Amino acid sequence: MDLRTDSPYWLMKNGFLYSYPSLRESLAVDVVVMGGGITGALITYQLAKAGIPVLLVDKRKIGMGSTCASTALLQYEIDTPLSQLSQYVGAKHAARSYLLCVEAIDKIEKIARDINSRAGFKHCKSLYYASRRKDVAEMKKEYELRKALGISLDFWEEAQIKSTFPFSAPAALLSHQGGQIDAYKFTHELLQNAQKNGALVFDDTTVIQLNHHARGVKLTTEHGNIIKAKKLIIASGYESQAYISQKVVDFNSSFAVVSEPFPDPELWYQNCLIWETARPYLYMRTTDDGRVLVGGKDEPFYSPSKRDALNKRKATQLTQAFLTHFPDLPFRADFEWAGTFAETRDGLPYIGTIQERPHTYFALGFGGNGIVFSLLASEIIRNALTGRVDKDAKIFGFERL
Repeated sequence: MDLRTDSPYWLMKNGFLYSYPSLRESLAVDVVVMGGGITGALITYQLAKAGIPVLLVDKRKIGMGSTCASTALLQYEIDTPLSQLSQYVGAKHAARSYLLCVEAIDKIEKIARDINSRAGFKHCKSLYYASRRKDVAEMKKEYELRKALGISLDFWEEAQIKSTFPFSAPAALLSHQGGQIDAYKFTHELLQNAQKNGALVFDDTTVIQLNHHARGVKLTTEHGNIIKAKKLIIASGYESQAYISQKVVDFNSSFAVVSEPFPDPELWYQNCLIWETARPYLYMRTTDDGRVLVGGKDEPFYSPSKRDALNKRKATQLTQAFLTHFPDLPFRADFEWAGTFAETRDGLPYIGTIQERPHTYFALGFGGNGIVFSLLASEIIRNALTGRVDKDAKIFGFERL
């Protein structure tokens, strides 16, 4: 599956951080993880830390699918607002989903600290502004619902936005819990740590066949090597749909642009994350090397050729959108790319098992806060494999289909 254009910023910035071998022999292991992006890396890290023999394979180089094209915002805010999510999954599960995402950001920070990460984790506030005046009533409702859960946020009127930013909006929610990271570098750091705890990592290894048996799963690679495992975890991102007969996601094309570095360390109010109520939404963040990343202008299709042909025009549109908000910041595009983006009907991830794939777990963390969902998946799957009861697992299960 063609997931992105060439030359995303994180790949250009970091290059090939570490090398991993391709699989050249047949092996048996307790758990095999398919997918070497941020999701597979978090799962492998958690399992290795728990003492579970685990092997990870990826058909590409590690982190070079969607992960190196990620904009890597860490948000507790699910793409589906809390009030709407309650209509899909019920108020109790909707509220718990939001709170789990709040906790997940702190857990990512702890992991980054534990492994001495240099992937630029940073806590950031998040400004979610009303794109249209008619969105204000819904935003006030959203504020009350989140506040009732104990989530730390403020409701900003138009005057406060005008006095703080060079643009105006009818209203905004300023959340105090958010973050950002370099997902590509973090993926490599997680796997380097996992290897120290016994994990095996192979890239350039394409699995061409899966066979499910009474006691486990057999994977066959394109070169004829066999991996036998008691459990399989499919963490192949947007390509995971190929292993599920029922449709679980809709594919979109998304676009991003990164500026040249700015000399000032603070470009706007506390360098907070910025996004809006419109769908598809525009979003903006800074990077740890003083750049601005702007993304959005999504298109509802999966067509790599059509997506790539739009890349230049979309980059220009994103640049103009930024300058509309920040006319005094001389934004000059330095990197631009496009990628495939997927979303579920309710905005929640799919984590768990399905009947058609015995001994197999799926970790499908889609949407604008996919990294946060990946952290949740890593914990839910680790708990399942270590025999711990996880009362939150059913929130994200396939049963809700």
